[in-house]
Parts: sequence; C-alpha cells; structure tokens
Amino acid sequence: PRSFSAAELVRAAPAPLQPYLRLMRLHQPAGTWLLYLPCTWSIGLAAAPGCLPDWRMLSLFGVGAVLMRGAGCTINDMWDRDYDRQVARTASRPLAAGDISTFQSLVFLGGQLSLALCVLLCLNYYSIILGAASLSLVVTYPLMKRITYWPQLVLGLTFNWGALLGWSAIRGSCEWSVCLPLYFAGVMWTLVYDTIYAHQDKRDDIMIGVKSTALQFKEDTKQWLSGFSLAMLLSLCMAGMNCNQTFPYYSAVAAVGAHLAHQIYTLDIDKPEDCWKKFASNRTVGILLFIGIVLGNL
Repeated sequence: PRSFSAAELVRAAPAPLQPYLRLMRLHQPAGTWLLYLPCTWSIGLAAAPGCLPDWRMLSLFGVGAVLMRGAGCTINDMWDRDYDRQVARTASRPLAAGDISTFQSLVFLGGQLSLALCVLLCLNYYSIILGAASLSLVVTYPLMKRITYWPQLVLGLTFNWGALLGWSAIRGSCEWSVCLPLYFAGVMWTLVYDTIYAHQDKRDDIMIGVKSTALQFKEDTKQWLSGFSLAMLLSLCMAGMNCNQTFPYYSAVAAVGAHLAHQIYTLDIDKPEDCWKKFASNRTVGILLFIGIVLGNL
C-alpha cells in the first residue's frame, strides 16, 4: 500500500521528472524543514502581541524554502559529483549516477533560482537586498568541506538566514537585538544536527579526503554538541527577553533543551542509522519552538 509521503510523491511522478525531483531532494524533506523553521521563528516573533503569525508570509517562505533548499542541493551535487560516486550513501544521486548531465542540472538550477527570485520580489526592498546577500553562502558552502573541518558552521550561516529575513519581511528591517541572537541560536542548532549527520559518512570522508566537524571532534563529539546546545538555549532566551516573550515561549525553550539533551545522550556516533534518526528528529525541535513562539505571543 502506498503512503502519503514526499518519497511516494517522487516515485509516483513521471519517470523523466524523477531525477530532477531527487536532485532537489524532494524525497527527503527533512532538510527543507530545517531551512524553513528558522524563518517561522522569526515571522512568529515579529508578529504583534496577541496576534497569530502572518500566514501569507509563512506560505511564501515555505515555497522559498523548497526552492532554495533544492537549489542548494543542486549546487552541492554539481560540485561534489565525483566525491558522491565514492560514497555508498550518495552514489545513487542523479548526477553521480549519470541520470542527468551537468548541463541539465545547470538549466534546472537556473529555473529554481528564477522562481526563488519571484518569491523574494514579493517582499519589501530591505528584505530583497538581505535575501540576495545570502546567495554567496549558498554557492560557496559546498566548497568548504575541501578546505576546513568546519563546513557545518558555514552551513549554519547559510541555513539560518531566514532568522533575519523573516523579521525584516514583517517589520521592514531587522531588530538586531532580537534577530542576531535568534540567528546565532540557529547556527548553533545547525552545528548540532549537521555534526550528527556528518558522522554517517566519516569513514568515506577520510578515504576521499573531505572534512567535517564529525572528523574534527571524533570521540569528543558529545561534549561539543552539549556546548552548542547550551549556547543555542541561552541565545533563544536572549532573543525572547529582547522582544518581551512570555511563559509559553520559555517553556518551549526548555522542551527544546530536553529534546537536545536526549538526542545527545542516546546518540551512537558509530551507527549511521541512529545518526540519521537523530538528525531527522530535529524537525520536532524546530516545531516545538515555533509553537512556543505562537502561544507566547497570544
């Protein structure tokens, strides 16, 4: 029996379309959620006291997250197609497997970025400039694993840009006393979940010579993840205090802390299936915080 899931939708799509949908990782929506959720936090915090978040902006940013995550994956696979062929988990990706050509991927990337630009042009001028500024991070992130053991930090800077953009889309500019702590919290969160993710591939990464925080931290991973989690929670508290958040918000921050503590305590960095499970569970972390923001505002 078929289940209603992103993977099933991709499998049900016409065969010529499937490689493009897999190229943009439509069958693996966890990454899209992790890109989208910091946007929802920012939009929620920017709402007027007693009001729900702007549903139009939430929808617009949802479309943008799908397109920009897809574009980021396309760029990543174009840079990494030779590496991907050498890693068991990524060898079946469309470019690595030869299902589509580099030129076809480039044309597809142009289409995704064009649609994302249409979404961006629906925002105010401040947000258009701010959103366009993130493109350099999107393009250069895939190169970082070749030159530094901290590519997860660059991914954090890239993936959490919505923490700045969501607020400016509602208010017309950034309130830095709120947006910067929220952005920093998101970066710390990315360091947690993407270090866990990177432990899936550490043996292959050593063989082919690419770098990650998983290889940097090794057996000290849990101590580092605990430090990043603490920094995230403190930054969320600072953002909440600077925009007069209320008890439900701080309750959600506490729930986020408990979830992260459980993730780290039970994590087995030598079991790829456990690393994937813990990575994917971070969607719950982001949704918990968003619910806390909404209830705190109300």
